[in-house]
Amino acid sequence: MTTTAPAATRMAPVVWALGLTQIVGYGTLYYSFSTLAPQMARSFGWTEEWVYGALSASLLLGGLVAPLAGSAADRFGAARVMSVGSIGAALALVATALAPERLSFLVGLAGMEVASAFVLYSTAFAALAQINPLGAQRSITLLTLIAGFASTLFWPLTALLNGALGWREVYLVFAALNLLVCLPVHGWLGRVSRRQRASGPDGRATEVPPQIDGARAGRAQLVMLLAFALLGFVSSSILVHMVPMLAALGLGGSGVLVTTLFGPAQVLARLVNMRFGRGLSQPALAVIAAAAMPLGLVLLALSAPSAPGAALFAMLFGLGSGLSSIVSGTLPLALFGTAGYGRRLGLISSARLVVSSVAPFVFALATALASPRLSVAMVAGVGIASTLCFAVLWASARAVAPEGKGT
Repeated sequence: MTTTAPAATRMAPVVWALGLTQIVGYGTLYYSFSTLAPQMARSFGWTEEWVYGALSASLLLGGLVAPLAGSAADRFGAARVMSVGSIGAALALVATALAPERLSFLVGLAGMEVASAFVLYSTAFAALAQINPLGAQRSITLLTLIAGFASTLFWPLTALLNGALGWREVYLVFAALNLLVCLPVHGWLGRVSRRQRASGPDGRATEVPPQIDGARAGRAQLVMLLAFALLGFVSSSILVHMVPMLAALGLGGSGVLVTTLFGPAQVLARLVNMRFGRGLSQPALAVIAAAAMPLGLVLLALSAPSAPGAALFAMLFGLGSGLSSIVSGTLPLALFGTAGYGRRLGLISSARLVVSSVAPFVFALATALASPRLSVAMVAGVGIASTLCFAVLWASARAVAPEGKGT
């Protein structure tokens, strides 16, 4: 107890500093896009659908690069990788802002999403694990709570700036934020990480041992990747189409009001987990996170157009979404330990982004060919499959626990 408490105290400024860079990163590289997309479309003579298609392709590219970013974090240190990513993000934002025609705009947008792989959650989680491995799970929970305010802050901020400037000037302002705010913080975190490693035995930080290793680890990692990919399909399908989906199910104007419950439910789930979830294993938390989403969808499909049923759906879906952000960082650390942690996070991010890039199209196609209710049921089925995968991981972890592999 006496050895871990000081480390936990020192982690507070680290987590808050990383939280700041995650808010700026997600705000400038992701959440701002929907506000600026109409102006972008007019600038290049595109429809908004084409602009969002360009974003989907860029997200796919970012997902393919994510494992490389994770491996670099393991090899060179996550904070150093994030410093390089901050420079890359600033350059990509500038390139996009100055793009004179469509092709250069696409290149700049692709650069933004590639940079995202180096500065957002996956690499940030790896940084926390490298600085304080034994306290990383709690730090990850707090980080997701802080970063959850990115959309709350940057949607109105982007709209305010866009009203006074154009979308190009907004991106130039955002490039400056990545250079002047994120880069110095990531540089400081690099120094903290090096000092932490130097203070450990033999110049290495204390490592978290794997709970599942040997031949079982390979199979468990494949199940984990499949589980997160399926969960990414569920999340992306519904979040992109939530408002029109609720309208198609007969909610009408009340559908917009229902969606406002999603964000608070995300934050509440993270708060409750941080306060009361210490005794809960990470595989069990993953099952709860995954199960909440299809449960909400089943209730929506059965109760629509009932407003109370839709409200319960939004709260359950927000709960699952909020917890899934946590377990995407804590589950691989708990099951497989510190070694290769960055690369595992990159693979998880890749699996989710690749599937998420096509999920909205698949949902729209299913709705056109069948009906909104059947489409919701289809996505719920995918969510149930994800839950079963996480349940398999939970059972595997419980099976090896008596052998002294951890809890």
